[in-house]
Amino acid sequence: MSFLNQLKNKASELQALEQGSHQDLAANTAATEMACKIANKYMQDLCAQLNVIRPPAHGGYSLDGKAPMPALVLQNFRCDARRKKLRGAEAMDYIGVGWDLLPSTGQVSSHSVVVNFPPDLERVTHRLSIGQVRHERKEQRHPETNKLQAYVFEYQTAVRGSILITPDHDRAEMAFRVANVGGFELLNTTYPAAQVNQALLDELAKKMVGQSSRFG
Repeated sequence: MSFLNQLKNKASELQALEQGSHQDLAANTAATEMACKIANKYMQDLCAQLNVIRPPAHGGYSLDGKAPMPALVLQNFRCDARRKKLRGAEAMDYIGVGWDLLPSTGQVSSHSVVVNFPPDLERVTHRLSIGQVRHERKEQRHPETNKLQAYVFEYQTAVRGSILITPDHDRAEMAFRVANVGGFELLNTTYPAAQVNQALLDELAKKMVGQSSRFG
């Protein structure tokens, strides 16, 4: 076989591999877009229903693990989906769901928590951040020596929960980031796009309202 024919065979093999790769990528993209369509419609419908029901928050919401926040209610659900350009075509960029956790009395109030150990400080600042809790931090100092004794956090009894669904079209996967369901917590998990169906989303909805759930 001539050297030119060897090059032709090599080029044919590479073209076949490239074509197969393009076909796999197209199939993954199609499966991911279908999962996005299912998830977006489900979350839009779920938000509409929960805005009527206004379910009570479950679990424990406490910044320092000692003083609990008042009984909270989930309300003001909203869903937003954004698209992007992917390989010259439109594709889903992300699906975002957000809601407020507000006192069942309807009145947001001011509370305070005092921390004086580094682990407690880290815990409280982390929970304030992920809960998007409005607050002010003040220093508590000794009146004579001016030595720092503790930090005082004055905060509002309002928390925000959220779900962010981010598709990976190349890998046909859907990443879920769930914040502040059942407490000041973050849950990150990923599912194959083929598994993102009504049954899975039902499990996510159950988790949001405090029912037994297999999600995550």
